[in-house]
Amino acid sequence: MLKEIDGEMKKNLFIFCNAAVEEANSEMKEANPVMEIANAAMKEGDIIGDCRKVSGVCNDISCRQGDSFMGRCFGFIRRAAVMACLALASSAPVLAQGQVTVEAKIDSLELLVGEQTKIHLEVSMDANRNLRLPVINDTLVRGVEVLDIAKPDTQLLNDNKRWLIKQEYTITSFDSALYYLPPLEVMVDSQVYKSQSLALKVYSIPVDTLHPEQFFGPKNVVDVPITWDDIDAMVYAFILMLVMGAACVFFIVRFRNNKPIIRIIRVEPKLPPHQAAMKQIEEIKANKNVQREDPKLYYTELTDVIRNYIKDRFGFNALEMTSSEIIERLLQEKDKDSLKDLKYLFETADLVKFAKHAPMMNENDMNLVSAVDFINETKIEEDPNAKKEPTEIKVEEKRSKQGRIALICSICVTGVAAAAALYVAVKCIVDLFF
Repeated sequence: MLKEIDGEMKKNLFIFCNAAVEEANSEMKEANPVMEIANAAMKEGDIIGDCRKVSGVCNDISCRQGDSFMGRCFGFIRRAAVMACLALASSAPVLAQGQVTVEAKIDSLELLVGEQTKIHLEVSMDANRNLRLPVINDTLVRGVEVLDIAKPDTQLLNDNKRWLIKQEYTITSFDSALYYLPPLEVMVDSQVYKSQSLALKVYSIPVDTLHPEQFFGPKNVVDVPITWDDIDAMVYAFILMLVMGAACVFFIVRFRNNKPIIRIIRVEPKLPPHQAAMKQIEEIKANKNVQREDPKLYYTELTDVIRNYIKDRFGFNALEMTSSEIIERLLQEKDKDSLKDLKYLFETADLVKFAKHAPMMNENDMNLVSAVDFINETKIEEDPNAKKEPTEIKVEEKRSKQGRIALICSICVTGVAAAAALYVAVKCIVDLFF
């Protein structure tokens, strides 16, 4: 292909020169040097050198002829020769596009024992060709080990017409010597291409033998004590494992037995009306400050106790009735003499609450005793043979579908948590003792 391009360039150069000389046939002696060079260009030789010669001769003739017709003709020939040189130069990359180049570089030519360096392999070729990179095991040459082979990196060049493949090899050596690294071989379309060879100098670590006092013997083995920081994660993991494991076992047993959920409801026993009233009167009696400082509050609480007792004992709503209405209603059950003290109690309470009456302390105590006497006279004694009401009630509820699903989810969660805690604990033991 190179010969074809050279022949075409020589032919075009001769045509340019011949055309210009025919136009300047009156000055053939000036054109003879140009024609001789052009004829020489038709033979095998340096085409670029011949073009430069034609350009130089034509430049001299053009300068001597000035602005004459001959000067313009030889100036045209000179420009044609320059264009031929540029055209040939521009064809060089086209020629290189079909070539395969293999290049190897090393980062460092000198290493200490045990240090690492990298070899960079670059392959440039056409995109439509097949490439096989060198297959290297763990040793490049005897004494030079290959630690890592990087993944090839491919770059596209010249509008995806060319490929540039790069690969790195990490090498090291543990023996001091000067190593010859042979060329790396790649195969492109069943044809072998080689890179240049490399060299590697490995030095041993310098040792100062003149000052042996700088060297120290081996140290004794020191036992490192175990601290809480070393085992805290393990302890917490074991505790969590035990708790989650126990919970998981509990949920499994409950699920397998399928026992109903039992709820125990505690019932507060209801006191008889007279006992409830006496309990409240004892609380009022114990609060002496209310009798002295706030008689209105004292009589309000005392009459409320009597009204609630009458409601529970006689069965009518005394809370919504006036004092006179209560007395009239009780007269249907009791005689007038037995209600005399109670009537005086209600009248005193009304005066205190509505007329701001200030009773004496002995009057307060007398009304309190009247209330107690009324309760004791009208109370109904309990039948000792009567069946007592239960203080606890057991309620059984069958486990629903949602309950079974909740149990299964609880088993899974606690089981996974226990397994994770066990894994953490075992890992801590391995890291600590092995």
